[in-house]
Amino acid sequence: MVKKFVAYSGVKFTIEWYFDCRGKSSALKYFEDLSFDQRKKFIYLLYLLGDIGKIFNKEKFRYEGNQIYAIKTSQNRFLCFFFDGSKIVVTNAYKKKTNKIPQREKSMALRAKKDYEKRYTGGIYYD
Repeated sequence: MVKKFVAYSGVKFTIEWYFDCRGKSSALKYFEDLSFDQRKKFIYLLYLLGDIGKIFNKEKFRYEGNQIYAIKTSQNRFLCFFFDGSKIVVTNAYKKKTNKIPQREKSMALRAKKDYEKRYTGGIYYD
C-alpha cells in the first residue's frame, strides 16, 4: 500500500492522515468508505482549515481537550491534533452515536499523537 499522507495542502495548514507503524490509516479508510456527499462535506472543512486557518462554526470543529480536536460532518467525527505550527494530523474517525466523545476514540487519538511525535522526532515516520 502506498501511503498518501497529505489529505489537503492549504495556505495556512497542511492536513495529513496518520499512519500507524504497520502503514495503516484508520481515518483514511473511514473517509474512503464514506459516500461521495459525505466526503465532499469533509473536504470542504479541510479547505476551511487549510486555507483560512479556522472553522468558526463550533458545530463543525471543536476542541475536545488534551490537544485533540474534532472535525465534524453530520454524524461523522474525525479526530486530529496540531503539530509543529503548520500541520494538522487526522488520527482516527467514527460515527457519532452519543453527544459525548467516546473515551475509546479519544484514547486512540492520544496514542496516535504520541506515536506520531515519537516517530517524527526519531526521523522514521515518513519511511
